[in-house]
Amino acid sequence: MSTTMRVWVDGVLVDPTGPSVSALDHAVTVGDGVFETAKIVDGRPFALSRHHRRLERSAAGLGLPPLDLAVVDKGVAAVLDGPAIPFGRLRYSVTGGIGPLGSDRDDSSLTHIVLAAPQALPPQSGKLTVVPWTRNERSAVAGLKTTSYAENVVALARAKQEGAIEAVFANTRGELCECTGSNIFVVVDGVALTPPVGSGLLAGITRELTIEWGRAAGVDIREEALPLDVLQTADELFITSSTKDVLPIHAVDDRVLPESNPVTRELLRVFRSNAEQDNDP
Repeated sequence: MSTTMRVWVDGVLVDPTGPSVSALDHAVTVGDGVFETAKIVDGRPFALSRHHRRLERSAAGLGLPPLDLAVVDKGVAAVLDGPAIPFGRLRYSVTGGIGPLGSDRDDSSLTHIVLAAPQALPPQSGKLTVVPWTRNERSAVAGLKTTSYAENVVALARAKQEGAIEAVFANTRGELCECTGSNIFVVVDGVALTPPVGSGLLAGITRELTIEWGRAAGVDIREEALPLDVLQTADELFITSSTKDVLPIHAVDDRVLPESNPVTRELLRVFRSNAEQDNDP
């Protein structure tokens, strides 16, 4: 098997461009599914156990039946078999299966989809842009990683039009929340601050590890509700995600940040050091 896109659906490796999921699958008709994305380094997925646990939490929150992670693991093993992917993305989804054309579910079996593909390494830093749309911290799916990503698609397209790597959302209270696929941190007076889960964000695995490992290394990291305009005054900014790790931010819209970012650099160093020692922390 090559190092290009690899796709496994319900026990079978399939042609990435061929038909493999029913047009009646509830993820297709109404976005009824959950998923995880983990980075691949030298053919191995990173932090897979934490991603599995979050997948279970998302499925429970969405009201899906209990997951059989052994099935997911078979798919992961299948797409990672063969020539090692040096750096890439592992994405696995569990959907509601074949269902009605409306929002009701029936008792169909779940659909399991696992994909792996190489991708380019992230840049050294990036720009953010604030979008006019909000995250609803009181949504029924707040904090769940579901396949309903249309909101993120629209926001990320706006960001790319602005030359940015990510789009930033506030929540309905006007507080800083998150990006489309990343969590956001600001540094003020040497303290790293990030919005709490109650802001409506999706708690990222890299966010979680950055907080744990950073605190263990002596970095002052706090989860606090933050006004959106902190982006205009913070000393440093960075985002975290599974494929970007800790990524410094050099600009937000028209604001160019100072080149000195000692806290961000230290957290990036700490993250890389720990990740190299433990592939499944």
